Amino acid sequence: MLRRAILMTAAVSALGAAAFVCVVALAFALFAALAPALGSAGAAAAVAGAAVLLILLMALSALVMARPPAAKPAETGPDMAGKLFGMARDRPLFAAAAIAATAVIALKNPQITGALITAFMSPKEPKA
Repeated sequence: MLRRAILMTAAVSALGAAAFVCVVALAFALFAALAPALGSAGAAAAVAGAAVLLILLMALSALVMARPPAAKPAETGPDMAGKLFGMARDRPLFAAAAIAATAVIALKNPQITGALITAFMSPKEPKA
């Protein structure tokens, strides 16, 4: 594992050195091509401008690659009431049985019914 990491580091370093040599050679070639027409100073300025454009292009591509993908908003399904109404619409007999069971429980235990009514009717405090 360590040997592979060392070899990968050496390969990346060699690639970087080769890219640097290529860029320097291209800069010399550009200077030699522009020197007769622009003079030494003009050719040097043109080579510097080309280097700036190259650096700008590399920075722009790095920024585009580094930007994380836009997060998709989480799709929210129907809430509990929506699910219950959907189930009642799909299975009316089941809904009728659930209503009857709730009525029986409410009639047999009025304390639970009172607690539920109190819980739903009490004013809600605003969320901070």
